[in-house]
Amino acid sequence: MAARARPFAVRLPALSRPTARRSFQTTRTLLADGVTSPRKPIGAFRGTLFGFLLGTVGAGGGLYYYVVDQYKVANELLVEDIYALQSAVQRLEGYVKGLEEEVKTRK
Repeated sequence: MAARARPFAVRLPALSRPTARRSFQTTRTLLADGVTSPRKPIGAFRGTLFGFLLGTVGAGGGLYYYVVDQYKVANELLVEDIYALQSAVQRLEGYVKGLEEEVKTRK
């Protein structure tokens, strides 16, 4: 029987015989892309809160620049009025001094 089995083993193709070599292989799991978690949609509460905060910051920034601009305008007008008042006081002071000298000369 051994004689019969031997010719049969010789006839086996080369691929079906076990080999000692080890070939490099990759599996499907290694070739597949990594699993990415699906993006969470922004919920109504988070979206509302984010929108509220963004709107508040925008309105606060706009209000700040508006108030600073109005402060500058009011400050310029006040300085202008102070200079006008100063010149009026100087004219009045000159007029009063002139009257005092006139009164002294008449006596």
